[in-house]
Amino acid sequence: MNGHEVAHQIAQLASLSCMNLNAQEIPQSISLAGKHALVGGATQGIGRACAHALAQAGASVTVVGRDGAVLEQVLAQLPLINGAAQKHRVLMMDYSDWRAVAKAVGDHVGAHGAVHIVVHNTGGPAAGPIVNAAPEDFARAFEMHVLTGQAIVQACVPGMQAAKFGRVINITSTSVVTPIRGLGVSNTIRAAVANWSRTIAGELGAFGITANTVLPGFTRTARLDNLFKGRATKNSSTVDAVEREALATIPAGRFGEASEIAAVVLFLASPAASYVNGINLPVDGGRLAMQS
Repeated sequence: MNGHEVAHQIAQLASLSCMNLNAQEIPQSISLAGKHALVGGATQGIGRACAHALAQAGASVTVVGRDGAVLEQVLAQLPLINGAAQKHRVLMMDYSDWRAVAKAVGDHVGAHGAVHIVVHNTGGPAAGPIVNAAPEDFARAFEMHVLTGQAIVQACVPGMQAAKFGRVINITSTSVVTPIRGLGVSNTIRAAVANWSRTIAGELGAFGITANTVLPGFTRTARLDNLFKGRATKNSSTVDAVEREALATIPAGRFGEASEIAAVVLFLASPAASYVNGINLPVDGGRLAMQS
């Protein structure tokens, strides 16, 4: 596949999750038939969109989160394009306890087979200036984002190696490249995740395993809404004013949608991205480009 063909397919991915396609209509270069994906933070926002996109490409998807009732709702809405060969499941676990996560994922792999695609996605640390953050805030965030990610990957790597196919895809933030004011702990931990991911890429690339990090910009999610509300309160402003200020920094002139982040995740998970490894990929409407 040449670069123009890959670019064309990426352009189609954002709409893929909104279409009802059958297995024969999915291009082989992005088909995930026979693959098992584990998607964190799947109850809402980017995680939920990723689960849908991967299922639409034919993967069996395990949706992960803390709210079992919502996970069951997400499960019921996931596409099934490969009939009985495609099985979606729920896995309830709390990312704040890496030891419990390691056991839960290990048990899940033992019961349901290898996980080939890990979408490491969980809620970001609380907002606030770095000088106001307690050491415990950093320790808690490090456990949720780095130690838990390590536990998940360690449980899944043997199956990836056996299949000679594996994808570790981290959802972080553009703060990996440029820190965001008022997100002290998040800026620190997100950068740690990115370097952890690049280390995995270097160590496991020879096994057909890639590790990449997606850096969403301002994307319409509950977290963005909360960040804007907090910023408006702190500055004695309004949410509308905060949104206008943010939009002025984005060349695309709008906020992203969760489905657009999911389209990039789907590409990175697909066979088409087999030579893409160890990158930090901004999906931000051009915002970082204007800061360099």
